[in-house]
Amino acid sequence: MSAYLTNHREWQESWDRQQTAFMPDREERFAAMLDAVAAVTDGEAPRLLDLAGGTGTISLRALARFPGAQVTVLDQDPVLLTIAGSSLRDRATVVDADLGDPGWRAKLPTEPFDAVLTATALHWLPAERVAALYAEIREVLRPGGLFANAEQMEDEGLPELSRRLHDHARVRREAWYATGAATSWPQWWALVAADEQLAPKAVERERIYPSHRHSQEWTPPVSWHIEALRTAGFREAGIIWRGGVDAAVAGLR
Repeated sequence: MSAYLTNHREWQESWDRQQTAFMPDREERFAAMLDAVAAVTDGEAPRLLDLAGGTGTISLRALARFPGAQVTVLDQDPVLLTIAGSSLRDRATVVDADLGDPGWRAKLPTEPFDAVLTATALHWLPAERVAALYAEIREVLRPGGLFANAEQMEDEGLPELSRRLHDHARVRREAWYATGAATSWPQWWALVAADEQLAPKAVERERIYPSHRHSQEWTPPVSWHIEALRTAGFREAGIIWRGGVDAAVAGLR
């Protein structure tokens, strides 16, 4: 069997549709983060780390915008890394590392980076680990480098509206699932388990992420992230994008 998936484009499209059901404005957050990257590099091709990058979603968009970018995508999920490696091939470096382990930096091919970007990924980690990770990320950036994290980050001043936004989004997703317009999270992973090439990777994934462990999510308000970035030593920290209950925060080294 080939080291690369024969249907990686279809898996990328399938992943995008499944994720967009959760985040209809998914592309807008990516565009905002890449705008920030362009700003700190004066439009030059960056050296970019796609942290907890999954299928390489951010990497693919970064390479489309900055064709000469030097991209590293880091994740631990064997299924998503297989899709990323098949899609990116020699256009990026793919690294298997656990962000729960402070030694993850040792697996990077090179540093410093102009930018480190991550999206919808760090909610699997506990608060103390995210806070420590922010400081570790700062250390792999060049002076003036950018870190951005897009995630569910509610505004503490809007508790009722945030609840209503969550309810509205849930009703919309359920309608998409009911009509087959989008694949739910469990349905997508069931398709992976049934795929001849990805099924062995799905077995590996279950050993790494037992079902009971990978279901824990921690989504603090945006103020927590900004304060954590400042505590980690970033000289600037704030919001660069917001969409409903989601936001992208950035820190400048």
